[in-house]
Parts: sequence; C-alpha cells; structure tokens
Amino acid sequence: MMKKLADLELTPEAMHKMAEEAARAVVDHIAALPKAPRSNLDVSEEFLRSLREPPPEQGTDFTSLLHFFMDTIVPISINAPHPAYIGYIPGGGLYPSAIADFLGAATNRYTGVWFAAPAAARLEANVLEWFAQWMGYPESSRGILTSGGSLANFSAVVTARKHFLGDDLSRGTIYASDQTHHCVMKVANLAGIPERNIRLLGVDENYRAVPQLFEDAIRADLEKGFKPFLLIGNAGTTNTGAVDPLPDLASLAKKFGLWYHIDAAYGGFFNLCQEGRKKLAGIEMSDSVVLDPHKGLFLPYGSGSLLVREGELLRQAHMMSADYLQDIQTPEGEVSAADYSPELSRSYRGLRVWLPLKLFGIRAFRENLSEKLELANWLYHKFQEEPGFECLSAPDLSVVPFRFRPKSGDVNEFNRRLLKNIIKSQKLFLSSTLLKGTFVLRACILSFRTHQAEVEEAFEIITSETQKLAEE
Repeated sequence: MMKKLADLELTPEAMHKMAEEAARAVVDHIAALPKAPRSNLDVSEEFLRSLREPPPEQGTDFTSLLHFFMDTIVPISINAPHPAYIGYIPGGGLYPSAIADFLGAATNRYTGVWFAAPAAARLEANVLEWFAQWMGYPESSRGILTSGGSLANFSAVVTARKHFLGDDLSRGTIYASDQTHHCVMKVANLAGIPERNIRLLGVDENYRAVPQLFEDAIRADLEKGFKPFLLIGNAGTTNTGAVDPLPDLASLAKKFGLWYHIDAAYGGFFNLCQEGRKKLAGIEMSDSVVLDPHKGLFLPYGSGSLLVREGELLRQAHMMSADYLQDIQTPEGEVSAADYSPELSRSYRGLRVWLPLKLFGIRAFRENLSEKLELANWLYHKFQEEPGFECLSAPDLSVVPFRFRPKSGDVNEFNRRLLKNIIKSQKLFLSSTLLKGTFVLRACILSFRTHQAEVEEAFEIITSETQKLAEE
C-alpha cells in the first residue's frame, strides 16, 4: 500500500482565507505608511544572525508566517514606498501592479514564447509598442521587459557588440561619461568587452557629457588600432539627474559609425510630459534605449525594459534554437520574448505594466511626472534661498544634489554627519554621492505618493537638522 503524500493543493476555502489575510495585511501596511518610520536600519547583527535557520521539515500555519513577515521582516529596511522617501531613485510600487503579479503567478501562463500564451504575449507586446511610441521609435523597433536596467543594458551591449564586432571583441571600445551608471561597465565586462577598452570621459560643470572629449577619445583609439563601436548617452544620471546633449552625441555616433545607446532607466518616461520632452529632445535618435518602469512609471522593483530601433538586430543577437523547440511557431508581426532576450523561463512581466496603464490611463502618469519636475524645481530654489546651502547643479529632471557650508570646519565631514543625523531621526531618508570628490546629499523626487506637503516637510527636516548640528 502506497504511503499517502502530503497534499500541496489547497481547498477553495483555504485559498480565499489566505488571499484575504494577505490583502488585509498589505492594505493596512499601505494605509499606515504616512505615519511609519522613513527607515529602520538600526538593528543588531545578533538579531539578523538569528534569522538564519535550517530548512523546515514540517509546515507552519500561514497566519503566523504572514505576521512574521509583515511585523518583523518588512520594518527592518529603507521604507521606499513611504510618501516622504526621496533617497536614491524611488518608484513607489503601484498596488495594481502587485495585483497583476498575483494574477500572473496564480494563473501561471508561460509567456516566454508567443506559441504558449498568444493573447497574454500580445498584451506584453502592446506595452513595449507603447514605450516605443513614447520614445519616438519606428515600427521596426522591438523590445524586451527585464528585471531592471542592468539586464536591459546588458542586452543592449550584446546587440551592439554582435552587430559591430562579431567574435572579435579584443579591440572593441565603448565611450561614456564618468557619470554613467556603473551597471553599464559591469555588463560590458560580462558581455566580453575588456575593462581596459571602456572610456569614461569627463563632464562639464553641470555633469553632462562633453561631445568633444568623446570625439578626441574615438580618434585617438582609431589611430591606435582599436575599433570604437558603442557610444552611450545618459537621459538622467543617477548622481544628479543630468541629461547629456543627446542630439550632439547622436551626430557624433553617426559621424564615426557607432551604435548610439541611451541609458534612460531613470529619466526616459519623463518624455511623456511636455517639460520632460523638452529636456529629452534627441532620445528618438538613439539605436537603443533603456527604460525602467519601476522608476518613471512607479511600478514595483523588478521592472526594466530595452527598446532597439531596428528590432531585427536585437533578435539576431539573442536568437538560438533547439530540437525540443521545433513545435514553437511565431506568426509574422508577433513576438516571442525568448527570441529577443537571454531568458527562456520568466515571469509574466507585461501584466504588471499593462494593468496600471489600462486602469489609470496615460494622463495620470503624465500629470504625476510633470508634478515631480515642478517639485524638484521648488526644492532647488528653496536651497538656493536658504543661507549656507548650495546646490551642485540645477535639476535637469528630479534629482537635487545639495550640501551645507558651515562657517568653520570640514565641509565634507559636516555633511556626512548631517546625513547620518537625518537618517537616524527616521523622519526622512536621503542618500549621498561624490561629485568630483565633493561629498553631497541628494534628493530624488519620483514617488507617486510624494507631493508638495512631503517636499516641504523634507526641507524643514533638513534645515532643522542642519541648524542643530551647526550649533553643536
């Protein structure tokens, strides 16, 4: 007689109860965000070590596990969904996207190839076609949804490398400003480009790329026998939100026959609003562009994308087949994500983008993005008016880098202490960076929950903590 197996299938009643408990906990968590700490990283190493455990042999009831996660694990973190979170580059995490993830995971359709779930694949293709339209790309473009900007940049580098270098990678050279996100250098190495072949060039006083430095570096490499193949522009740097002179870089890439890639992971979706479109003029001239919906579309983390102007080049760089895939067919005009991406197995990423866009409409996102530009401009001018404060650059988008100059003492050390005190207060979370060796604090306004009241509160907290520190 066979031993009865443990049943992994839940009854309808049990599933209803589990979903209701989880939804209630999440909704309560979101409703309590305004009064919650902005961060809570003051936890002992001993406690964190106590979380290590062996794999469980027996099960635990869901209610206990839910409370453990929501009450013990979640609070020990930077509270990125908080309305007052303006550190790093926030996204907010739209609730409908969480519902979309639940629906996608629960129905568990495979969307790596069109053949397996053609209707679901079409919804995802719609999203990418919308992105292409917003960036001014032609119908020949194709794209992929990724886990974030890093893997999107990886596929961009691979596509450019395949198109221009083939198998001869040793001489291929890449050009970017020294404000380019470090993931670009990381993925270039993973794509086989020697680190010594990556040129990180200086920037102007506003931390934007200087085209002449690019041209000088390209000419110098050509004389030395290198093969320049990839030029990278930024549409919103992480440090300052700077937008490079995109049309000038496009002209330079065309002049030397290089692939022109734009990292717009942070800033690209500002192209939806009128003021942002002015700042991003020239983005449509690129050969490829990276966009992160978990930034500019306020989605949960794990939402990136890549668009390639000539989509066939993206497919050629990633397409491979095998005998066990012989049943898979994709009609002309449709897209199998696996043909354009490193991935075969993947989650249904398109639904987490499609659902909120359909639910709210593009106008809602356009208005929210426009508001963030206005709020950053407001904060910048407030710092300009406040004695002792200085901004290292005017905001192109929604990042404001600033610091305070005390009447005496080391400026960098003062601002390091200021940041530490602000975070310790749990009233505000900011991040910092180095700009040409200078320590600065940075505020990035991008959450859909952040409005005028939250930015005014942030300014008051910053100035209050500054005054306390200056009086010590």
